[in-house]
Amino acid sequence: MKFTAAIAGLFAIGAAAAPVAVAEGSEIEARNPGGINYVQNYNGGAANFKYNEGAGTYSANWNGNTDFVVGLGWSTGAARSITYSASYSAGGSGSYLSVYGWVNSPQVEYYIVENYGDYNPCSSGVTQLGSVYSDGSSYTVCTDQRTNQPSITGTSTFHQFWSVRQSRRNSGTVTVGNHFNYWRQHGNFGTSYNFQVFAVEAFNGQGSASVTVS
Repeated sequence: MKFTAAIAGLFAIGAAAAPVAVAEGSEIEARNPGGINYVQNYNGGAANFKYNEGAGTYSANWNGNTDFVVGLGWSTGAARSITYSASYSAGGSGSYLSVYGWVNSPQVEYYIVENYGDYNPCSSGVTQLGSVYSDGSSYTVCTDQRTNQPSITGTSTFHQFWSVRQSRRNSGTVTVGNHFNYWRQHGNFGTSYNFQVFAVEAFNGQGSASVTVS
């Protein structure tokens, strides 16, 4: 995809009493005893991104062609179970509602897509890897290689792994380990995890989302 996760800032913040806007292009990693300790904000200004880290909530509203990726999660990924609830409206938008993260080595960008707008990322131009059943639905699994594209280390060549839920939904629990295990059986998917968030991404069109993550 079009996302670069180069970290622009790293500092601790306290839980806010109400959602606060964050600066476009910033990345914030914060320590929170409640579990969530990472705020993903790439081009959040394009989506009027607001969040309350202590409550595990955020919102986004977009209209345009600026790619953004926003969400809440953890500074280190894991085979955890992620529970979420969302109001997600993106029918005419290139957008994903997903678990999103990176693996350091070998470098991998990954998505577990729970819902999407008008574009299924496993529909074309990728290598199909079958399907995996998890959390009440089959997920179509695919992979792709990105050559000289933005990444967490600048410009690099890396693989993407995707699981796209066939019975799309806006709430539930994602058993991340089921996808990690399947990807590992079908490709070079390591265990040196970078950040992991429950995210909203969009790269065109109009939409909105309000999300709670735990």
